[in-house]
Amino acid sequence: MTDPRRPRRKRPLRHETRVTLLALAAGLPALVVALLLLWLGAHPARVRLTLTVLMVGAWVVGVAALRERVVRPLQTLSNMLAALREGDYSIRARGADTTSPLGLAYHEVNALADLLRRQRLDALEATTLLRRVMEEIDVAIFAFDEQGRLQLLNGRAEALLGLPVERALGADAAALGLAATLEGDTPRLVELGLPGASGRWEVRRGGYRWEGRPHRLLVLSDLTRSLREEERLAWQRLVRVLSHEINNSLAPIQSIAASLQTRLTRGGTGPQAAREMADGLSVIEARSQALGRFIHAYARLARLPRPRPQPLDVATWIRRAASLETRLPVTVEPGPDATLDADGDQIEALLTNLVRNAADAALETGGGARIRWRTRASSLVLEVEDDGPGLSDTSNLFVPFFTTKPGGTGIGLTLCRQIAEAHGGTVALANRSGARGCLATVRLPLEGPRG
Repeated sequence: MTDPRRPRRKRPLRHETRVTLLALAAGLPALVVALLLLWLGAHPARVRLTLTVLMVGAWVVGVAALRERVVRPLQTLSNMLAALREGDYSIRARGADTTSPLGLAYHEVNALADLLRRQRLDALEATTLLRRVMEEIDVAIFAFDEQGRLQLLNGRAEALLGLPVERALGADAAALGLAATLEGDTPRLVELGLPGASGRWEVRRGGYRWEGRPHRLLVLSDLTRSLREEERLAWQRLVRVLSHEINNSLAPIQSIAASLQTRLTRGGTGPQAAREMADGLSVIEARSQALGRFIHAYARLARLPRPRPQPLDVATWIRRAASLETRLPVTVEPGPDATLDADGDQIEALLTNLVRNAADAALETGGGARIRWRTRASSLVLEVEDDGPGLSDTSNLFVPFFTTKPGGTGIGLTLCRQIAEAHGGTVALANRSGARGCLATVRLPLEGPRG
């Protein structure tokens, strides 16, 4: 309850009231002087009364006109600002003349209304585009607030949950079966136990703010079809190469075996027949050995073990790999001191393969081979360069068992890439720019593979 002894705070006068009082006070001295002169002079009573009414009336009308002139523009501006606040940008003020202060204010408010209208149209168009993309894209998109309640989802997410939007919105992530996807590292692959989910899904998360509050964006991508298609294509490439290599070995074996069988059937004897038998068996033996080496190479590629990282001095590793090539001297250009955390055996096999390839290419043209390295941020960049003929076909470089070398197994570059990727790095081959030859670039993290 209000204490009756406490003095009440006076309410301030309204702006229009203050304007009216100021206008009355401004004209009051002149009116008083005029009335004094009128009533003290020798004028008839009717004249005095008439002029008094006219002067007081003119004074009141002038005050009212001044009040209207001041208050009406303010009301117009307030109505326009209220309309803008409510999102109505169609109202415009008349008399937007930049030569007067009031007209300039009208002009600026009209310009603000045009700007807000354009921004609203842009926002509506962007929102419409975003909603259309969310509905058309083949990923499930969820948005959760800071309490883990679902605030937004698209049609793919609705099908994944097997719930209508009305039931899904506002539900807790745990109740929807998505609590595990909001925790842990991303991106990663998971298997979801949801009504509309099967196979493997990639989980990605991000954060954003809406109405000043943090939200989490969850994106689930179905990788099952993509992985199956990639697996199918990989099997097709593998079967194609395997069929080619096996047929190259079996075809001459089958042909020579048939010829020898025919010779035995006809009962051929003598030195000529013995030489033909020996030559045929020699070819069969050579092709069998080649096929055995091929199968051994395949088994080696399939059984590559997990890296066991150990500190490795980069300069020592590179010089040792270069020294293993005895057919031509491999130039090792000086580089910075660095220590690589990697599996020594595997990483040496990687560089040895690249150096051997560079030497093979350089021997064809009588050129040379070089190795150089540098560090960039937390990575090691190693380059093996040769003066050979260059690459004629880059599309099949890393296809297993594809080779253009006589007697090659076709797993060298594939093994190099597999070792580099197991260490968290990459291997790339390209023709040199501005010169003949090939450049192999290896990028490896100095800190070694994670996980």
